[in-house]
Amino acid sequence: MALAKEKKTSLIGSYKINEKDTGSPNVQIALLTERINSLSDHFKAHKKDHHSRQGLLRMVSIRRRLLEYIKRKDRKGYQDLIKKLDLRK
Repeated sequence: MALAKEKKTSLIGSYKINEKDTGSPNVQIALLTERINSLSDHFKAHKKDHHSRQGLLRMVSIRRRLLEYIKRKDRKGYQDLIKKLDLRK
């Protein structure tokens, strides 16, 4: 399930580091989080959609690796991103 262009543009705008940034880890994590949340809602209605569940698990693992990278490189930025996206409970 792809994100709407307006939603994607607003996410990139709020998480970018500089003016031309579209692929930094922060932006990638924000986009993945939005897709993961929308798929989670999808599974409430379609419990037996195992093919999409496999894609969801792949996205979660990619996001986890990107978060570990940010945690290694920039501890303060990691904490800010976690708070902003409300990932950890």
